[in-house]
Amino acid sequence: MKKLLIAFIIICGITAFTQQKMTWVAIGDSITYLNEHADETGSSISKGYMTRVVEKLPHIQYINQGHNGWTSGGIAAEIEKLGIIKADIYSIFLGTNDWWQGRPVGVLADYQNNTGNNTVYGSFRIIINKLRSLNSHAKIILITPMQRGDFVYIANMTNNAWGSYREKDGQQLEQFAAAISAIGKYENITVVDLYNRSGITQKNMVHFKRLKDPQTGAYKNYPYPAYTKIAFHPETDEYPYPPDAINMTYDGLHPSDKGYAVIAKMLVKEMKGINNKNHRGEEAGMVE
Repeated sequence: MKKLLIAFIIICGITAFTQQKMTWVAIGDSITYLNEHADETGSSISKGYMTRVVEKLPHIQYINQGHNGWTSGGIAAEIEKLGIIKADIYSIFLGTNDWWQGRPVGVLADYQNNTGNNTVYGSFRIIINKLRSLNSHAKIILITPMQRGDFVYIANMTNNAWGSYREKDGQQLEQFAAAISAIGKYENITVVDLYNRSGITQKNMVHFKRLKDPQTGAYKNYPYPAYTKIAFHPETDEYPYPPDAINMTYDGLHPSDKGYAVIAKMLVKEMKGINNKNHRGEEAGMVE
């Protein structure tokens, strides 16, 4: 009898410390999408943030719901068609494309009153409603957009955009990050604030941008903020971010391996304590 009791105690102890398998659906734009498409980065990355997270937390398996170039409005409009499944954890990493495409950020009341898919606040309400309909006890993590340097697409230099040091259509990217943080606070949802807390800034997006000196026509390496004063001509200039320019991003916007490691570290910190017994969602702020 004593041996049976000891065996029972040992089994219970092992069970208590065994982490059950969990499913994580990562919703996002190209920064999420590229996790499975490193070949589209000109071999500038080896793996994205989801792969890095599950390497540290192997009891979690992820599903990539990253959609290249999409906004929160696009995700909200197609939310019923994306095949998002019931999961234990959902992360939402959106906002940078909303800013660049000029979508109005709106106000918190748009979220509170479920006013529809006309503002970023409204879009997030639609997305979060859907996730909670799938699993009301799931852990939801909101991820704010990163700051941005000057983006130049490695496969097509005519696809480029200035950084978040300037407004776009009268809005600052910081407003979009603040909106996501405000939703998190209102709903008591975890927010991973890349914009303010990651240490990824316009200054370290890249080491430099390689541009032609307007006076001599010779190529020079311009760090931030000097490069913001120099014109880039995609039709005639060389790609401005050679390998030695790569720092936190490889193209001024999309994370490099170094940048993805920072994002993964912040997510691991928030996800390592989640298990099937204690992740009960953010019920205090449950959306009806």
